[in-house]
Amino acid sequence: MSSETASLLNGKALAQKIQGELKTTVEKLQGNIGRPPGLAVIMVGDNPASAVYVRNKEKACAKVGIASFGRHLPTETPQEEVEALIHQLNADERVDGILVQLPLPPHLDTVKLLHAIAPEKDADGLHPMNLGHLIRGEEGLRSCTPWGVMRLLEEYNLDVAGKHAVVVGRSILVGKPLALMLLEKNATVSIAHSRTPDLAEITRQGDIIIAAVGKPNLITGEMVKPGAIAIDVGINRIMTEDSASKLVGDFEFNSVSQVSNYITPVPGGVGPMTVAMLLQNTVLSYQKKHFQ
Repeated sequence: MSSETASLLNGKALAQKIQGELKTTVEKLQGNIGRPPGLAVIMVGDNPASAVYVRNKEKACAKVGIASFGRHLPTETPQEEVEALIHQLNADERVDGILVQLPLPPHLDTVKLLHAIAPEKDADGLHPMNLGHLIRGEEGLRSCTPWGVMRLLEEYNLDVAGKHAVVVGRSILVGKPLALMLLEKNATVSIAHSRTPDLAEITRQGDIIIAAVGKPNLITGEMVKPGAIAIDVGINRIMTEDSASKLVGDFEFNSVSQVSNYITPVPGGVGPMTVAMLLQNTVLSYQKKHFQ
């Protein structure tokens, strides 16, 4: 679009760069350790979007040299059986990272299953122990999507220190851990959500605005401070006028890109970074197990 003014933050290109670096690291370490890093992705049921995500993760593993130990279980699999599989993978020396693909079928207790993953194999960074390390500013496996956002800002030399960051969304997957990571880098952080009375009043204050709600085109150009950095975590599939479907984010891209200095595209922005940081966490677990 020739009229846009914002520079694109290219998550796809950075993810490919990170994967190349990880591949080099794995090749060097594998000779000493005698095996590749291993990632186990557990998927329960037949959610089409989840199936796409899992395939993308397995392809990314293959590019880097990470062994995949994926398990696809039927929708009706009982809680005890999924827990038993997680415990089995916790004990498997070939597996360095474990990920339970969300969302799960409604009969399963998601929190209990995430808690069952050994913290040192928590590739998604969602175990309470790893979130606790984040709160305390200690080393630990980080939540992949928020960490991907921070890595993207770093790659483009966008220093958050002293900036006002507005995070729209308060989920444990993105909003809360991202707010903590921004605080860790000395940003001033506001968190807005579905109960915020005047969202536009809050977002217009943000030097950095991160949208992680899952509502298409929620934030428009008039809600954005001129010169802001717009980070779009939303991935929403909508139908176009000609009955085709396309992916859009939580920002209304055309209007926001006229006002902001930087913006992430959807797709090709934060999404690829999430997968890259999942691989990064797996390799970190692999290194930690053998060199600390």
